[in-house]
Amino acid sequence: MTVQRPVEIELKYAVADRASGERLLESEVLAGFRAVGSPRPLQLEDRYLDSAAGALARAGFYARLRTSAAGTVVTVKSAGTVDGALQRREEIEGPAERSAEPIAWPSSPARSLILELCGDAPLVELVTIRQFRRRRDLVAAGGDGTAGGTGDMSGDGAAVELSLDEVDVVARGRVVERFVELELELTRGVEADLAPLRTLLDGTAGLSPAPGSKLERALDASRHTTPGKDAARRPASAPIPVGKTPGVTADDLHAEAGRKVLRFHFARMIDREAGTREGSKPVELHAMRVSTRRMRAAWRVFGDGFGPERTRKFRRRLQRIATLLGGVRDLDVLAEATEAYAASVSDDDRAGIEPLLAAWRGQRDAARVLLVRELDSGGHRHFMDAYRAFVLTPGAEALAVEPTVPHRVRDTAASRIMLAYEHVRAYESVLRWADVATLHELRIAAKRLRYTLEFVREALGPETPALLRRIVALQDHLGAMNDAEVSATMARAFLVDRGAELTEAQTAAISRYLVSREREVLRLKRTVGAPWRGVAGLTFRRGLGRALAAL
Repeated sequence: MTVQRPVEIELKYAVADRASGERLLESEVLAGFRAVGSPRPLQLEDRYLDSAAGALARAGFYARLRTSAAGTVVTVKSAGTVDGALQRREEIEGPAERSAEPIAWPSSPARSLILELCGDAPLVELVTIRQFRRRRDLVAAGGDGTAGGTGDMSGDGAAVELSLDEVDVVARGRVVERFVELELELTRGVEADLAPLRTLLDGTAGLSPAPGSKLERALDASRHTTPGKDAARRPASAPIPVGKTPGVTADDLHAEAGRKVLRFHFARMIDREAGTREGSKPVELHAMRVSTRRMRAAWRVFGDGFGPERTRKFRRRLQRIATLLGGVRDLDVLAEATEAYAASVSDDDRAGIEPLLAAWRGQRDAARVLLVRELDSGGHRHFMDAYRAFVLTPGAEALAVEPTVPHRVRDTAASRIMLAYEHVRAYESVLRWADVATLHELRIAAKRLRYTLEFVREALGPETPALLRRIVALQDHLGAMNDAEVSATMARAFLVDRGAELTEAQTAAISRYLVSREREVLRLKRTVGAPWRGVAGLTFRRGLGRALAAL
């Protein structure tokens, strides 16, 4: 006698443009179906199980142990059939316990099938899927009044549960893939009732039929993630192929433009990590630091397009890496500038400043130890894997936007660029008497303006390269002044701390170096007017207006 099991019928779509999924979830009417109530959030953890010998898979089934606030349920599903977005599967379920073996679960058809196929063999975990699900009930309009907003799902009309799922695939204790999926499960009615919804969704940009189950995608991701014993000693991510520029266009969604920028500079960070570890070429570390700086700047420009709670960990880790890279790079720059000075003075002075150089090289080596320790840590490896999944997954962590809220680059870039420019122009009233610290803040403001322009330069007018050259000239001038000020400050501190250990000749040589740095600070401070006018003047403002007019 053939056992007839309930059949799950649903439409499943991969979501490339998360905003499209959000709009569908919030819609009050979809293809003749009306929404009942508001979207309901639900946090789920699904552990997929089988015997070590794969008894369930051989029989064409898989078991899912789902834990939520309501408890633990075991569901057994068949492999089923797939017809584009339409998927059909046999499905039976029953109560379970998260930590016990099936023999100890309460009796149910699901438990009976597992015991029939696996016997007393223990079940092992294949993969874990964690989901943040938002679901909403839809009912066929005009069926029995259930679409009137009461939340009553009784009656004979067709009913569907729509869910938007943010999925994390976890294997061997770490996230190996993230994706977003839209599901519409038929909870009442016949398969033909899904046809209008399928027609609508098949033609929706940003959606594509899911090729299979979440389990199949999770297992594929897990199979392609094989940690080696020396994984902590290797760069955490394989290279990411990118073009010569981020490729942001005016029609890009604000969040997805940010993802393009983050992906571009993350790829450069990955490319430089091996050279940074090796340490013989300071240019490698410098380039890695620049990539982290640009990513942090990109979060300032585009971060409001993403959920802050789920992306805060990325921003914090980038800040930590940037700080450690900066600790080495700043001392590299200091030593290089001092060595250049040494090449221009007498042999006696060159020998006299050697204790200063030796101290700074020692500090740099200590900073490198901290940096490499971080790059070798499991925390860094996990960050790189999770961040890679984020920058490669369209829609991941992006916030929903209303159609009437600015959400494309052509709508959002101009205000962000002008705000960055306003922060630069604000220094005009204090520039004549500004101290070095204030001018350093101006340098930071100029850098943020530069990055904001660079991120979307392909969407702007042809004036943009000339604008960037003017900003770079101001930034470089102020950067040289800051480097000279840091050199003078550190040389002064060295004389105070170590003066008793130095010979008279060494003290005199280091003092002359200190004076040279102080004079350089004063020279650069006096001459800041020219590069400042290049950015604050009418020519720049007109060019900026024309560049923004192209959006």
